This record gives sequence, structure tokens and C-alpha cells, in this order.
Amino acid sequence: MTAAGLHSITDYLNGYANEGRLRGLACGCGFRTATWVLACPRCGARNLTEVDLSGRGRVVACSVQHVPSDEFLNEAPYAYVVVELDDGGRVTGWVAGVADPTEIPLGTAVHFQPGYKPGVQFVRDSR
Repeated sequence: MTAAGLHSITDYLNGYANEGRLRGLACGCGFRTATWVLACPRCGARNLTEVDLSGRGRVVACSVQHVPSDEFLNEAPYAYVVVELDDGGRVTGWVAGVADPTEIPLGTAVHFQPGYKPGVQFVRDSR
């Protein structure tokens, strides 16, 4: 997959997620991000390299969806989460089977799991 023809960050993330991978960008200064950027926000360099991301991280925000879009109708309720990845950057995604936000408190360890739905699916870790 290449950036050509993509129209949004969501297209970029979902395209790789649907292939079973999470991709991001890395800079020579050590900065890594899961968000598509044209230049490194740390040093300003424009020669960023696409890299695979581990997909492991911790939940930093969570909202439970009880009224989903048609695509996720059979998944409700589920958690819509923001995950701070261990190797840099933040990614939004979802966690199946969460009916109440107390079931997935902030700081919960999660990892990316290639799913059967579009988007970035995470599952809870045992760590």
C-alpha cells in the first residue's frame, strides 16, 4: 500500500489495518508516530520512513458506543478508544464487548488485532 490515492489519515490506517498491520512513520531523530505527517514535529525533517508499529499500548481515552453505525450494528456495545502506542503515537480504534467504561479503565494495556471489521481493533492484554 502506498500513500498515493489516499484521502485521509483514516484511509491510511484502515488500509494497513485491513491487511493485518499497523504502520507509522519514523524520523532519524528517533521520533515515531502513528499519524501521517509531512515533517517531523520534533526536528522538522521531511525524510520520514514508513515503519511497522507493534500495535501495543495503553488506553488513554474511552467512550462506549451503544448506538453504532450500520457497519458495527452487531458489535454494540463496544468501546471506542484512543491508544497511546508503546513505540510512539496515538491511534483510535475499538474494543469489542465493552458495555461500560469501567470495564476498560484508562491505562488498560491493549494490542492491535487484525479484525473482521474495518478500522483498528484492539483487544485487552493480560500484562
